[in-house]
Amino acid sequence: MKTRGADRLIGTLAKAGVRRIFTVSGNHIMPVFDAAFDGGIELIHARHEAAAVHMADASTRIAGEIGVALVTGGPGHANAVSALYTALMCESPVLLLSGHASGREIGMGAFQEMRQADIAAPVSKAAWICSSAAALGDDVALAVRVAQSGRPGPVHLSVPFDALEGDASTTSVPTSDLAALPIALDGQTADSLLQRLRGTSRPVMLVGPMALTRRGRALAAALESASGIPVVGMESPRGLADPSLGAFAEVLAQADCVLLIGKRLDFTLQFGRSPAFAPKCAFLQIDADATEIDRSRRAVGDRLAATALADTFSSFAILTHCASQYRPAHETWSADVRDAIRYRPAAWEQARSTKPQTLHPAEALRPLQSLLGSHPDSALVADGGEFGQWAQACLKAPHRVINGVAGAIGSALPYAIGVRSVLPDAPVVAVLGDGTFGFHPAEIDTAVRHKFPFVAIVGNDARWNAEYQIQLRDYGTDRAHGCGLLPTRYDLVSTAFGGHGELVTEARELPAAVERAHRSRLPACVNVMIEGVAAPRIRR
Repeated sequence: MKTRGADRLIGTLAKAGVRRIFTVSGNHIMPVFDAAFDGGIELIHARHEAAAVHMADASTRIAGEIGVALVTGGPGHANAVSALYTALMCESPVLLLSGHASGREIGMGAFQEMRQADIAAPVSKAAWICSSAAALGDDVALAVRVAQSGRPGPVHLSVPFDALEGDASTTSVPTSDLAALPIALDGQTADSLLQRLRGTSRPVMLVGPMALTRRGRALAAALESASGIPVVGMESPRGLADPSLGAFAEVLAQADCVLLIGKRLDFTLQFGRSPAFAPKCAFLQIDADATEIDRSRRAVGDRLAATALADTFSSFAILTHCASQYRPAHETWSADVRDAIRYRPAAWEQARSTKPQTLHPAEALRPLQSLLGSHPDSALVADGGEFGQWAQACLKAPHRVINGVAGAIGSALPYAIGVRSVLPDAPVVAVLGDGTFGFHPAEIDTAVRHKFPFVAIVGNDARWNAEYQIQLRDYGTDRAHGCGLLPTRYDLVSTAFGGHGELVTEARELPAAVERAHRSRLPACVNVMIEGVAAPRIRR
């Protein structure tokens, strides 16, 4: 039997360590489905192409391996592309493989013919069309390396049907290493940057989304321990107003030197401007992308005192090694920063709703912490507007997956599936608003079919509350409109798909409802009626 391009594609992914592909079936990709039978790779079949990309995104943030989504061409590809932007801003190494019209028919009006690579290019690190069956193995290998190297991010490869069906017998699975190509920081530069930090009174290291993955958190903690200088990860679209960072903004404004390690000097840091930063605060920057350094220089001018081209993980390793040669400095300042990050208003412990048969968000989230704290690998997924922000402020877990700097909503249920696929035993708790639930409710069916249990807490205030709060603030009560939803029984939606459902309208009901949901070993929706209050803004 001939070796098809599809066989070579699956073989290359298997060599890269891929164990699962998140997919939605379609005409153009049936050869890949067939090849997967013998390739030892599981297909997790979703209900929407964007959801498949979200699942791949969440899985790679936990597992540290490249996440793969496979969709059909044309409309299937177009559906998937919107989710690439979230993966791009979260720096997630995701490979989107899309079926495509046969190469010999391009330009002839082929079935679902579309300029797919052009559509994906603005929201990915690279995007191209495979030219032939013989090229498929090398193209997949290149895509895997590009996605994981430098600043990680999504890569798109369109695979024409004739390339999948074509003869690849004269080729073999690429023999080269498919791991990320490091951009190393040299020791002299690392030591120089550390000396600059050590010579200041209130230094901070700010790191991007990569540092909030499983591997990244461990490396960041080691660097902070060795140096005595606070290392703070940032991944929220609310930037310095990220409620999970407590009162961090207050102490950051006092910093006199900030080292950015793979962290963009963007809107989340108010472009380095005052009052977010002291007017004379100096910046140092390590980044894998020279364009990011150029952008920082435009933003802060000569306050950008030193720069280096290197990737985040390599930089962590050499900086930690260099820091270990010295006695840790700035312990008092570091403790002040950590105290600010941990700060939460005491009044939250007594927060109660002012409306009958609803819970205050803090009240609705409080019982979840015991579940998240019950296992060393438990995971918190948070998405949506105001309720999601309350979750990030109130809850902690060994793993956290949020919608990230992109600020897009709708990903929580797919994220929960992606996380569960790589954490088979630990509790997975997803917190989302009622608006978010409406994007991908059918993925409960996906979770039921694949036996992926999780507990989803839906904060139901019957409106798009983030936008409603903007209207109240900017236009006034009399001009707030277009944000209302129905108080839908999302718990019944879950049971209709074969999951578990609970409705909660009183605080005393919630602990038992969460326990039943967890013990059901099904994808479970706990539909909690909440008071629609604004997200927390924490000040001491």
